[in-house]
Amino acid sequence: MAVSNFTPQLLKFAIFPNYNGSIQYLADNLADNEDWDFSDVNVKTYSILKNYLEFTFRKLQQENKIAFTSDNKFACFNTGLVTNNLEDIYAFFEEYKNPRPGQTTPFCFKAFLKKSDNQLLRHFSNNLPDIADFFDKPELLIFNPKCELIPDIDHIISDNKHRFPIHLQQADDGELRRQLIGSIDEVKKKVRSNYKVAVPQYYDGKIQLLLPLCLTSGSPNPDLALVVHKLNDSTYTARTCLTLKMAYNNARLIVKPQSLWLKP
Repeated sequence: MAVSNFTPQLLKFAIFPNYNGSIQYLADNLADNEDWDFSDVNVKTYSILKNYLEFTFRKLQQENKIAFTSDNKFACFNTGLVTNNLEDIYAFFEEYKNPRPGQTTPFCFKAFLKKSDNQLLRHFSNNLPDIADFFDKPELLIFNPKCELIPDIDHIISDNKHRFPIHLQQADDGELRRQLIGSIDEVKKKVRSNYKVAVPQYYDGKIQLLLPLCLTSGSPNPDLALVVHKLNDSTYTARTCLTLKMAYNNARLIVKPQSLWLKP
């Protein structure tokens, strides 16, 4: 889920006079403390937070949870984030009053506001929208150890070779297959003894589970995340894998991952 691969719907909905500054304020001054950049960056860009807000906004649009005043002059949505005192944080917008020729963006971003803010309550005290709902089927959030996990090894390799560690991208498919089968067999045992190994993610309108794949000999750290999808009451399948950055972005849409292996 890289933001650069698509046109952000949030930026179609509203003009942000200072987008990067607003994101920085939300992360550093308003929201509960969290790492919003990956550990390998030298300069903060808050890429995880930007991805989170974009896809949360898309989900809220699908659920009709963007709130508008009766005259359509103001709008807001619940970001799903909270302050360090656990107060909900909303994105607040005003009608865009000075559109340029051909400008179709209807709103202008005003501020990220906590629930008790007078500016927010003045317009939405009786109409504060709810958070996005990712939990239609809570049972999908936990790996069921009674189910069989059947991976499509050939498909995982053919579609995802560019995501493998550099030292394995040059290996032939036979070597990759052996490494992958061994890693999947190992993680099957881990998740059956500890369901918390499986981290839920939201992607393409579905809840899936992520499992760590350790492909580098001697390293305790995973190289990839196997995407596990439930086919029926007795079977999981896996047809793709993600880089750890991709996996974290997808998992963060639901909640901040509380995992020993999936970190920013």
